[in-house]
Amino acid sequence: MVKMTPDELRKSYIDFMKGIGANQVPSSSLLPENDPSTLFTGSGMQPMVPYLLGERHPTGNDIANIQKCLRTGDIDEVGDTSHLTFFEMVGRWEFKANENHYKKKQIDAVWNWHIKELGIDPGRLYISVFIGSDDLNIQKDTETIQIWSEKFKSVGIEPIVEDDPYQYGASRGGKIFLYDEKENWWSRSGSPLNMPVGEPGGPDSEMFYDLEPDGDSLDHPASESERFLEIGNNVFMCYKKEDTGFVKMKNPNIDYGGGLERVATALNGDKDIYNTAFFLNPKKKLMEISGKQYTDDLKSFRIILDHVRAATFLINDGAEPANSDAGYITRRLLRRAIRAGKKLGIQGSFVGELSEVYIDEATAYEDLTGNKKKVIEIINKEENLFYRTLQQGEFEIQKHLKNKGKVTGADAFYFYETYGFPLELTEEFLTESGYSIDDKASYLEAAKKHAEKSRTASAGKFKGGLAEHSTETTALHTVSHLLLAGLREVLGDHVHQQGSNITSERLRFDFNHDEKLAPEQIAEVEKYVNDAISSKAVTYISEMPKIEAKESNVEGNFWDKYPDIVKVYTIKDNEGKVWSREVCGGPHVEDTTNLGKFSIKKEQSSAAGVRRIKGVINKYFQNAKQ
Repeated sequence: MVKMTPDELRKSYIDFMKGIGANQVPSSSLLPENDPSTLFTGSGMQPMVPYLLGERHPTGNDIANIQKCLRTGDIDEVGDTSHLTFFEMVGRWEFKANENHYKKKQIDAVWNWHIKELGIDPGRLYISVFIGSDDLNIQKDTETIQIWSEKFKSVGIEPIVEDDPYQYGASRGGKIFLYDEKENWWSRSGSPLNMPVGEPGGPDSEMFYDLEPDGDSLDHPASESERFLEIGNNVFMCYKKEDTGFVKMKNPNIDYGGGLERVATALNGDKDIYNTAFFLNPKKKLMEISGKQYTDDLKSFRIILDHVRAATFLINDGAEPANSDAGYITRRLLRRAIRAGKKLGIQGSFVGELSEVYIDEATAYEDLTGNKKKVIEIINKEENLFYRTLQQGEFEIQKHLKNKGKVTGADAFYFYETYGFPLELTEEFLTESGYSIDDKASYLEAAKKHAEKSRTASAGKFKGGLAEHSTETTALHTVSHLLLAGLREVLGDHVHQQGSNITSERLRFDFNHDEKLAPEQIAEVEKYVNDAISSKAVTYISEMPKIEAKESNVEGNFWDKYPDIVKVYTIKDNEGKVWSREVCGGPHVEDTTNLGKFSIKKEQSSAAGVRRIKGVINKYFQNAKQ
């Protein structure tokens, strides 16, 4: 196999795709434009959705790029062999393709790049294809099966097609595995059953690399085994939903996407993604700085390697360290990396040195290399700020231990409140000094007392966080909490907010759910909200440690961006019924007495697995506290 630097691998992909006629477009920012539903760009497809749905792309109909992506849901999982917060996706899109040969052109391209250009062993490559659906009157994707079969035969491999992978796995020597729409279909709405009239979608064909050729014979690409690593996905968007069913599109679309680090993992033949070329030189630098070997503390090394890389790209795209929104994620990543550095015994600043290695190996991102000085200055400033916090906190704890001989939970909260020294750092410092927190429960008690003092008035009145604090938006913001609670009541506890946008006239609310809501479900949700309004429920505010809120099942779906102490808003009526309890920033009405009647005007798909509701209230509460 060919071993490449990250830039060489990036260049290999772009040069290859340009060679077959694609036009290169730059990566979009990690901070999406005009999309209030998400903080970050999380996939290569995300910026391309308007063009896949029909909007004309200014660069043409055949484009390729490498997209920077960031997903915050796995921050706490980083430290194992595979999780990353920041990653890069290679992609190729063909809009309004020729229906006679578009699949062959795409499969030729990805086969030739992976097998001929990179040298990946085709014997360890496995494919999944759409099996078809009698219920949907969509046929098996025999064309894609045939094309892949010819590819395997061209290198002397008999392409056995496995149409019952869940029963037999890889035991019969299958190379091409057939799955239904749950595994091998793409549309914005997820399942083809949920697609509204006019929406395009189609089968996809995923590519997997076998990391454990001698693994369990019942393993297969869609099993939960880590044996098969997905390295690419070809989406053939060739159907449109009509009143009569699914109709073939005359000019289909192609969407190909693959994780660049995953491709490098396959090149390595090693399950540990941190052993790829993307982390080779940064890892050497970190071993040099720490005086430790990678295998001495795998988790700390991986946290530092991932988080510094992610923060470097985030800062370059405008998410400088801050206490809210995207900047809070940058700050959290850097501080978690610094704390992991302390576990490795690193004394003094080191993050800027490591960031420099990543920047020097990313010449494909000219804006990053051009901003090298600024990015490193920001990182150094943040690191020094955090070290001052650490030093001051440690000094105060040492002084306290000398005078008192112990640290209680209440003392730990004092260190947090006064010096910004988090609880977990107090615990780490005490452990290193041979102590532990005495009466840890008093930390929560102190936090609750602090929250009580922070309340505005006895009923928990407050100022909140909408950009526009009008009476109308305040009312609608309160209703959005009741709406989420109603959705969870009707649809299930899997439902969480995915984004919202509130104006003085309406609310727009996104939530995760795989299916279109039935009319009776919409009616049940409306009833829940209006029953809450009719109950004359009161809004209460409290503050508590984030960990306590999470463990007590307070609703919240953006835990990564919340501070250590969070505000919890409870909407409860006089009979004690809690209609909503959620982490938020406000503002809300004092009570629901004069809100009026809520109605859902539209329910539709927003993205794959995400639904969107637009709603209004016909009379606004006139005395909301701003």
